[in-house]
Formats: sequence, C-alpha cells, structure tokens
Amino acid sequence: MKESNKDSQKGSEMYGTAAHNIYAQNNVGIESQAKLIEMLYEGVLRFNAQAKKSIKDRNVEKRVYWINRSTAIITELISILDMDKPGDISEYLEGLYNYEIQLLVEAGSENSIEKMDECSNVFKTLLDTWREITDVDH
Repeated sequence: MKESNKDSQKGSEMYGTAAHNIYAQNNVGIESQAKLIEMLYEGVLRFNAQAKKSIKDRNVEKRVYWINRSTAIITELISILDMDKPGDISEYLEGLYNYEIQLLVEAGSENSIEKMDECSNVFKTLLDTWREITDVDH
C-alpha cells in the first residue's frame, strides 16, 4: 500500500514536536540552542544511516520508521526557524529543509540509496558549517 504525500506529511507533523522533546528529555544538560541544533543535525545523519541500511536489507518497516524519524527532526528544524526577518537565512533553510523532506519521501517510496545519500550529504555539510560558525564544544 502506497502512502500518500498528505499521509506522510501528517505523520511527520506528529513526530515534529516530539523530536525536540525527545532530545530535550534525553539531554537535560544541553547548554545552548546551538548545541541542540548540532544534535538535531547529528540525529538526521544517524537516522538516515539506519534508513539506508533498511533499504539495503529490504526491511520496509524499519525503512519507514527511520525515514519518519529523520523527517520529524527536519520538521522540528523548520519549526524553530525565525521567519520574522524577510530575506534572512531562515527562508533559505526552510526551502532546503523542505527539499530534504521531499528527498526522504522519494527515497522511501523508490528505495533509493542515492537520494538517502544526497540528503545525508547536505546534512553533513550543514553540520560541519554549523560547528564552524558556532564553535560549539564537541
């Protein structure tokens, strides 16, 4: 049974706020918003790696689970953007994050390792850049 984009979006919305709450609960000692963003990027990379493994293993249930987890984090990243400043980097990131969600949906429906890798490569770059500009302790 093929999941519609509307169903997929609804599912990712359910996970959206939960992603932040899970990280907050599991990491009570988070000292800054910058560290939280870093952890969210790391989470996308971990979950994408699990989704990629699930695609290789032809495990549909786990593939859906891990892609939903990644999507939830990206949805949370969108929700915390400061959209009050027109022309800000937030507008660019919102578009980029939405594109990455679309890639994950396509990767899941097509069993595409290439699309999983494309999404992961973007988040590796975002993570490296974030670490450079925030100088968060690792």
